[in-house]
Amino acid sequence: MADVEVLSDAAVLIDGNRIAWVGPRSEAPAEKNVVEVTGVIFPGFIDCHTHAVFGAPRLDDHERRALGVDYKAIAAAGGGILQSVRDVRSRSEAELEALTRSRLTALVAHGATTIEVKSGYGLALDAELKQLRVIRRLADSLPATIVPTFLGAHEVPPEYRGNRAAYVQLVCEAMIPAVAKEGLAKCCDIFCEPGVFSIAESRQVLAAARLHGLAVKLHADEMEGSGGAELAAELGALSADHLAAISDAGIQALAASPTVAVLLPATMIFLGKRSQAPARRLIEAGAAVALATDYNPGTSPTMSLPLVMALGVSQLGLRHAEVVTAVTINAAAALGLAADRGQIAPGCVADLVFAAVDDWREVAYWMGGDVVSAVWTAGSACPPNLAPVS
Repeated sequence: MADVEVLSDAAVLIDGNRIAWVGPRSEAPAEKNVVEVTGVIFPGFIDCHTHAVFGAPRLDDHERRALGVDYKAIAAAGGGILQSVRDVRSRSEAELEALTRSRLTALVAHGATTIEVKSGYGLALDAELKQLRVIRRLADSLPATIVPTFLGAHEVPPEYRGNRAAYVQLVCEAMIPAVAKEGLAKCCDIFCEPGVFSIAESRQVLAAARLHGLAVKLHADEMEGSGGAELAAELGALSADHLAAISDAGIQALAASPTVAVLLPATMIFLGKRSQAPARRLIEAGAAVALATDYNPGTSPTMSLPLVMALGVSQLGLRHAEVVTAVTINAAAALGLAADRGQIAPGCVADLVFAAVDDWREVAYWMGGDVVSAVWTAGSACPPNLAPVS
């Protein structure tokens, strides 16, 4: 992950929506249409874990945590995920689309050229499909690549609290087939955590997802080490995400598998936690590590991957080169897109991020600063309203 090639005075040749050549400027083929840039060009950043389709922010949760109220007490008071569920269920598709469009636009402005977006605030067939249809329409209209993920197993809704098995059955036998029939998702995720969905329930849901052609991902070992990482490795999941409480066995399981460990340091900071996922131990064991914003209304209202990169260095102990890898090629692998995303290399999609800095390491240094000066997706500059002014 620390093996990053840095070229000085370089040129990139774009043919259509792909990169045709990259190398020293002195060796570049002669071209008529030349765009001169200053600063540093990075591969387009990839935000491989977001929950961007929601209604209102959970401000009361934020204040309760500041006063020392724990997760279970917040949920018992009507907060947490189920507050967002009530909110999303009450809103129209058009309203959710407008809200989500502005949020995805902000993520693009901070350099995210590929963004994974999960459902999971519906927890009912119609409400989950509503979220996924919003994601599909935005994927068709925004310049970024949007990867939709079905997360119907984000929590057990109130109406099924007395019959968990019936809700798991609903997810497996009604929701997943409907999502697959409409082609609304590429992946299926589940919150595998004690008190949410067990290892057995997670295996059941993800098996149903696989049966219907969906790739699988897991929220795993966020608050307690319960074997979620081991299950992800066993199933060949694209990624296991969070991992703040991963066990030694989980680290070894991920290291021996192609499953990417997606770490979300902004979430732990926002929650006021003093511990983070063991990034160095994962890397030293041989696991592939990615970083993402976990952008969501309750635990990480974070729109900036450069901020997450800075946290990767200061909070997770990663090197500058490692955080670049973590938001480019490794994040692409967490979405099954490593063949043509996350690199400035011939044949890759021409997604590029321009940073107004002198040294490439500065992108992960100016914590909270607007270092991104321009964003290109599929070989074209994003409109001014989708990228900040340098």
